[in-house]
Amino acid sequence: MRFLIVKLSSLGDVVHALPVIADLHAAHHDAVVDWVVEPAFAPVLRRVHGIAEVIELPLRRWTKTGWLGAARRGEPGAFVRRLRRERYDAVVDLQGLTKSALVTVLACGPSYGLANRTDGASHEWPARWLVTHAIRVEARSHALDRSRELVSRAFGTSTGEPPSFGLGTTQATKADPDRVVFVHGSSRADKLWPEADWIGLGGRIIASGMTIALPRADAAEHERALRIAAALGEACEVWPAMDLGALIDRMATTAGAIGVDSGPSHLAVALDLPHVQIYNHPTAWRTGPQQRHGHRHQVSIEGAPIPDVDAVWAAWREVRRR
Repeated sequence: MRFLIVKLSSLGDVVHALPVIADLHAAHHDAVVDWVVEPAFAPVLRRVHGIAEVIELPLRRWTKTGWLGAARRGEPGAFVRRLRRERYDAVVDLQGLTKSALVTVLACGPSYGLANRTDGASHEWPARWLVTHAIRVEARSHALDRSRELVSRAFGTSTGEPPSFGLGTTQATKADPDRVVFVHGSSRADKLWPEADWIGLGGRIIASGMTIALPRADAAEHERALRIAAALGEACEVWPAMDLGALIDRMATTAGAIGVDSGPSHLAVALDLPHVQIYNHPTAWRTGPQQRHGHRHQVSIEGAPIPDVDAVWAAWREVRRR
Protein backbone atom coordinates (compact mmCIF):
# COMPACT_ATOMS: atom_id res chain seq x y z
CA MET A 1 0.00 0.00 0.00
CA ARG A 2 1.08 3.55 -0.66
CA PHE A 3 0.25 6.12 2.04
CA LEU A 4 0.60 9.89 2.16
CA ILE A 5 0.77 11.53 5.59
CA VAL A 6 -0.13 15.22 5.85
CA LYS A 7 1.22 16.91 8.96
CA LEU A 8 2.65 20.29 8.06
CA SER A 9 3.75 21.74 11.40
CA SER A 10 4.77 22.52 14.08
CA LEU A 11 7.87 20.73 15.34
CA GLY A 12 6.29 19.19 18.43
CA ASP A 13 3.20 18.14 16.47
CA VAL A 14 5.33 16.51 13.78
CA VAL A 15 7.36 14.61 16.39
CA HIS A 16 4.21 13.36 18.13
CA ALA A 17 2.94 11.98 14.81
CA LEU A 18 6.12 10.05 13.95
CA PRO A 19 5.09 6.72 15.55
CA VAL A 20 2.37 6.20 12.92
CA ILE A 21 5.15 5.34 10.45
CA ALA A 22 6.27 2.30 12.45
CA ASP A 23 2.63 1.38 13.08
CA LEU A 24 1.85 1.37 9.35
CA HIS A 25 4.92 -0.68 8.47
CA ALA A 26 4.16 -3.21 11.20
CA ALA A 27 0.65 -3.79 9.85
CA HIS A 28 1.46 -3.43 6.14
CA HIS A 29 4.95 -4.81 5.53
CA ASP A 30 5.11 -3.59 1.93
CA ALA A 31 3.91 -0.07 2.79
CA VAL A 32 5.41 2.96 1.06
CA VAL A 33 4.86 6.12 3.10
CA ASP A 34 5.40 9.71 1.91
CA TRP A 35 4.88 12.82 4.06
CA VAL A 36 3.94 16.45 3.28
CA VAL A 37 5.52 18.98 5.66
CA GLU A 38 6.76 22.55 5.96
CA PRO A 39 10.43 22.79 4.81
CA ALA A 40 11.74 23.79 8.25
CA PHE A 41 10.72 20.40 9.66
CA ALA A 42 11.78 18.27 6.68
CA PRO A 43 15.24 17.49 8.19
CA VAL A 44 13.49 15.66 11.02
CA LEU A 45 11.49 13.45 8.66
CA ARG A 46 14.56 12.67 6.56
CA ARG A 47 16.02 10.96 9.62
CA VAL A 48 12.98 8.74 10.22
CA HIS A 49 13.21 5.12 9.16
CA GLY A 50 10.30 4.12 6.94
CA ILE A 51 9.53 7.41 5.16
CA ALA A 52 10.05 7.05 1.42
CA GLU A 53 9.83 10.68 0.32
CA VAL A 54 9.44 14.00 2.12
CA ILE A 55 7.36 16.47 0.10
CA GLU A 56 7.94 20.08 1.15
CA LEU A 57 5.09 22.60 1.16
CA PRO A 58 6.33 26.13 2.04
CA LEU A 59 2.95 27.61 2.97
CA ARG A 60 4.44 29.87 5.64
CA ARG A 61 6.93 31.38 3.20
CA TRP A 62 4.28 31.88 0.52
CA THR A 63 2.02 33.60 3.04
CA LYS A 64 4.82 35.80 4.35
CA THR A 65 6.42 36.83 1.05
CA GLY A 66 3.28 36.83 -1.10
CA TRP A 67 1.39 34.25 -3.10
CA LEU A 68 1.70 36.29 -6.30
CA GLY A 69 5.47 35.99 -6.28
CA ALA A 70 5.28 32.28 -5.54
CA ALA A 71 2.84 31.83 -8.43
CA ARG A 72 5.14 33.73 -10.80
CA ARG A 73 7.95 31.37 -9.88
CA GLY A 74 5.66 28.41 -10.53
CA GLU A 75 6.09 27.01 -7.03
CA PRO A 76 2.45 26.14 -6.17
CA GLY A 77 2.00 24.45 -9.55
CA ALA A 78 5.17 22.43 -9.09
CA PHE A 79 3.99 21.30 -5.66
CA VAL A 80 0.60 20.17 -7.00
CA ARG A 81 2.23 18.29 -9.88
CA ARG A 82 4.51 16.46 -7.46
CA LEU A 83 1.61 15.72 -5.12
CA ARG A 84 -0.46 14.24 -7.94
CA ARG A 85 2.39 12.24 -9.43
CA GLU A 86 1.44 9.22 -7.33
CA ARG A 87 -1.87 7.49 -6.81
CA TYR A 88 -2.16 6.82 -3.08
CA ASP A 89 -4.19 4.08 -1.45
CA ALA A 90 -4.74 6.45 1.47
CA VAL A 91 -4.06 10.13 2.17
CA VAL A 92 -4.09 10.80 5.91
CA ASP A 93 -4.56 14.26 7.42
CA LEU A 94 -3.18 14.07 10.97
CA GLN A 95 -3.49 17.83 11.55
CA GLY A 96 -7.21 18.52 11.27
CA LEU A 97 -6.86 22.04 9.88
CA THR A 98 -8.39 23.46 6.71
CA LYS A 99 -4.98 23.92 5.08
CA SER A 100 -3.94 20.32 5.73
CA ALA A 101 -7.30 18.95 4.58
CA LEU A 102 -7.00 20.95 1.36
CA VAL A 103 -3.75 19.10 0.66
CA THR A 104 -5.69 15.83 0.87
CA VAL A 105 -8.17 17.22 -1.68
CA LEU A 106 -5.33 17.97 -4.10
CA ALA A 107 -3.73 14.54 -3.68
CA CYS A 108 -4.86 11.47 -5.62
CA GLY A 109 -6.54 8.90 -3.42
CA PRO A 110 -9.17 8.46 -0.72
CA SER A 111 -8.53 10.67 2.30
CA TYR A 112 -8.86 10.15 6.03
CA GLY A 113 -8.93 12.73 8.82
CA LEU A 114 -10.28 13.72 12.20
CA ALA A 115 -14.03 13.98 12.66
CA ASN A 116 -13.78 15.81 15.97
CA ARG A 117 -11.61 18.08 18.05
CA THR A 118 -9.74 16.72 21.06
CA ASP A 119 -9.15 18.63 24.30
CA GLY A 120 -6.54 21.36 23.87
CA ALA A 121 -5.79 20.53 20.24
CA SER A 122 -6.35 22.69 17.18
CA HIS A 123 -9.11 21.59 14.83
CA GLU A 124 -11.11 23.44 12.18
CA TRP A 125 -14.58 22.27 11.22
CA PRO A 126 -14.12 22.43 7.41
CA ALA A 127 -11.42 19.76 7.67
CA ARG A 128 -14.05 17.24 8.72
CA TRP A 129 -15.94 17.73 5.42
CA LEU A 130 -12.94 17.93 3.12
CA VAL A 131 -11.80 14.35 3.70
CA THR A 132 -13.42 11.23 2.27
CA HIS A 133 -13.50 9.41 5.60
CA ALA A 134 -13.80 11.39 8.85
CA ILE A 135 -12.85 9.32 11.88
CA ARG A 136 -13.89 10.08 15.44
CA VAL A 137 -11.23 9.65 18.14
CA GLU A 138 -11.21 9.97 21.92
CA ALA A 139 -12.07 13.51 22.97
CA ARG A 140 -9.36 13.63 25.65
CA SER A 141 -6.14 12.07 24.45
CA HIS A 142 -2.42 12.65 24.30
CA ALA A 143 -1.20 14.21 21.04
CA LEU A 144 0.79 11.08 20.31
CA ASP A 145 -2.18 8.78 20.98
CA ARG A 146 -4.52 10.85 18.81
CA SER A 147 -2.52 10.23 15.63
CA ARG A 148 -1.98 6.56 16.40
CA GLU A 149 -5.68 6.08 17.16
CA LEU A 150 -6.79 7.67 13.90
CA VAL A 151 -4.45 5.45 11.88
CA SER A 152 -5.44 2.38 13.90
CA ARG A 153 -9.15 2.90 13.29
CA ALA A 154 -8.61 3.52 9.58
CA PHE A 155 -6.07 0.81 8.73
CA GLY A 156 -6.08 -1.75 11.54
CA THR A 157 -2.68 -0.89 12.99
CA SER A 158 -1.89 -1.81 16.58
CA THR A 159 -1.50 0.68 19.42
CA GLY A 160 -0.76 -1.95 22.04
CA GLU A 161 3.01 -1.52 21.92
CA PRO A 162 4.89 1.58 23.10
CA PRO A 163 5.40 4.10 20.29
CA SER A 164 8.47 3.82 18.09
CA PHE A 165 9.66 7.15 16.68
CA GLY A 166 12.22 5.69 14.25
CA LEU A 167 14.38 8.81 14.55
CA GLY A 168 17.94 8.07 13.47
CA THR A 169 21.08 10.17 13.66
CA THR A 170 24.44 10.37 11.94
CA GLN A 171 26.23 10.01 15.29
CA ALA A 172 27.40 6.54 16.31
CA THR A 173 28.77 7.38 19.76
CA LYS A 174 28.03 9.55 22.78
CA ALA A 175 30.62 12.25 22.10
CA ASP A 176 29.36 14.41 24.99
CA PRO A 177 28.29 11.91 27.68
CA ASP A 178 28.63 14.50 30.47
CA ARG A 179 26.74 17.32 28.75
CA VAL A 180 23.15 18.30 29.51
CA VAL A 181 21.10 20.26 26.98
CA PHE A 182 18.99 23.10 28.39
CA VAL A 183 16.01 23.65 26.08
CA HIS A 184 15.25 27.15 27.33
CA GLY A 185 13.38 28.56 24.32
CA SER A 186 9.77 28.46 23.18
CA SER A 187 7.65 30.37 20.69
CA ARG A 188 5.23 31.07 23.55
CA ALA A 189 6.36 33.36 26.36
CA ASP A 190 4.02 31.71 28.87
CA LYS A 191 5.93 28.43 28.50
CA LEU A 192 9.33 29.94 29.38
CA TRP A 193 11.11 29.18 32.65
CA PRO A 194 12.79 32.13 34.46
CA GLU A 195 16.42 32.79 33.58
CA ALA A 196 17.31 32.88 37.26
CA ASP A 197 15.98 29.34 37.61
CA TRP A 198 18.03 28.12 34.66
CA ILE A 199 21.10 29.66 36.27
CA GLY A 200 20.30 28.09 39.64
CA LEU A 201 19.74 24.69 38.07
CA GLY A 202 22.84 25.08 35.94
CA GLY A 203 24.96 25.67 39.02
CA ARG A 204 23.81 22.35 40.47
CA ILE A 205 24.41 20.52 37.18
CA ILE A 206 27.94 21.90 36.96
CA ALA A 207 28.67 21.13 40.63
CA SER A 208 27.73 17.51 39.90
CA GLY A 209 30.53 17.32 37.34
CA MET A 210 28.55 17.87 34.14
CA THR A 211 28.53 20.62 31.53
CA ILE A 212 25.67 22.45 29.83
CA ALA A 213 24.76 23.19 26.21
CA LEU A 214 22.34 25.96 25.22
CA PRO A 215 20.75 25.67 21.74
CA ARG A 216 19.05 28.69 20.20
CA ALA A 217 16.63 29.22 17.32
CA ASP A 218 16.37 33.00 17.01
CA ALA A 219 17.85 36.27 18.25
CA ALA A 220 15.85 36.33 21.50
CA GLU A 221 16.95 32.80 22.38
CA HIS A 222 20.54 33.67 21.49
CA GLU A 223 20.54 36.65 23.83
CA ARG A 224 19.00 34.60 26.64
CA ALA A 225 21.55 31.83 26.09
CA LEU A 226 24.42 34.31 26.26
CA ARG A 227 23.14 35.71 29.57
CA ILE A 228 22.77 32.25 31.10
CA ALA A 229 26.20 31.19 29.85
CA ALA A 230 27.82 34.36 31.20
CA ALA A 231 26.39 33.60 34.65
CA LEU A 232 27.49 29.95 34.62
CA GLY A 233 30.97 30.31 33.16
CA GLU A 234 33.16 28.04 31.05
CA ALA A 235 31.19 24.86 31.76
CA CYS A 236 28.28 26.28 29.78
CA GLU A 237 28.41 26.46 25.97
CA VAL A 238 26.08 28.28 23.57
CA TRP A 239 25.58 26.21 20.45
CA PRO A 240 25.65 27.95 17.06
CA ALA A 241 22.50 28.25 14.98
CA MET A 242 21.78 24.97 13.13
CA ASP A 243 18.99 23.28 11.26
CA LEU A 244 16.92 20.59 12.95
CA GLY A 245 18.90 17.76 11.40
CA ALA A 246 22.13 19.05 12.91
CA LEU A 247 20.37 19.69 16.24
CA ILE A 248 19.14 16.10 16.35
CA ASP A 249 22.64 14.79 15.69
CA ARG A 250 24.15 17.08 18.34
CA MET A 251 21.54 16.30 21.00
CA ALA A 252 21.95 12.57 20.42
CA THR A 253 25.55 12.73 21.65
CA THR A 254 24.65 14.17 25.06
CA ALA A 255 23.68 12.80 28.46
CA GLY A 256 20.13 14.13 28.21
CA ALA A 257 18.02 17.26 28.24
CA ILE A 258 15.98 19.48 30.54
CA GLY A 259 13.55 21.75 28.78
CA VAL A 260 10.30 23.61 28.58
CA ASP A 261 7.35 22.35 26.54
CA SER A 262 8.74 23.03 23.06
CA GLY A 263 9.78 21.21 19.90
CA PRO A 264 13.40 20.43 20.86
CA SER A 265 12.19 18.93 24.14
CA HIS A 266 9.94 16.59 22.18
CA LEU A 267 12.94 15.69 20.02
CA ALA A 268 14.71 14.63 23.22
CA VAL A 269 11.82 12.28 23.90
CA ALA A 270 11.98 10.84 20.38
CA LEU A 271 15.74 10.34 20.78
CA ASP A 272 15.07 8.39 23.99
CA LEU A 273 17.32 10.69 26.02
CA PRO A 274 17.00 11.09 29.78
CA HIS A 275 14.72 14.10 29.92
CA VAL A 276 12.80 16.38 32.28
CA GLN A 277 10.09 18.46 30.60
CA ILE A 278 8.97 21.59 32.45
CA TYR A 279 5.34 22.72 32.34
CA ASN A 280 4.01 26.06 33.60
CA HIS A 281 0.47 24.86 32.90
CA PRO A 282 -1.36 21.60 33.78
CA THR A 283 -1.05 20.27 30.24
CA ALA A 284 1.63 17.60 30.58
CA TRP A 285 -1.06 14.92 30.12
CA ARG A 286 -1.54 16.22 26.57
CA THR A 287 2.00 16.52 25.21
CA GLY A 288 4.51 15.41 27.85
CA PRO A 289 6.39 12.11 28.16
CA GLN A 290 4.29 9.38 29.75
CA GLN A 291 5.43 6.15 31.41
CA ARG A 292 2.68 4.26 29.58
CA HIS A 293 4.48 5.24 26.36
CA GLY A 294 7.58 3.48 27.62
CA HIS A 295 9.40 6.64 28.72
CA ARG A 296 10.75 5.40 32.05
CA HIS A 297 13.68 7.84 32.11
CA GLN A 298 11.64 10.79 30.87
CA VAL A 299 9.22 12.76 33.03
CA SER A 300 6.99 15.81 32.93
CA ILE A 301 6.93 18.14 35.90
CA GLU A 302 4.32 20.78 36.67
CA GLY A 303 4.23 23.43 39.38
CA ALA A 304 2.02 26.01 41.02
CA PRO A 305 2.44 28.41 39.41
CA ILE A 306 5.66 26.96 37.89
CA PRO A 307 8.06 24.17 38.93
CA ASP A 308 10.86 25.42 41.16
CA VAL A 309 14.56 24.61 40.90
CA ASP A 310 14.44 22.03 43.70
CA ALA A 311 11.68 20.07 41.95
CA VAL A 312 13.40 20.09 38.56
CA TRP A 313 16.76 19.11 40.08
CA ALA A 314 15.15 16.22 41.97
CA ALA A 315 13.42 15.04 38.79
CA TRP A 316 16.69 15.17 36.84
CA ARG A 317 18.51 13.13 39.48
CA GLU A 318 15.71 10.58 39.37
CA VAL A 319 15.73 10.10 35.59
CA ARG A 320 19.51 9.76 35.69
CA ARG A 321 19.15 6.83 38.09
CA ARG A 322 16.61 4.94 35.94
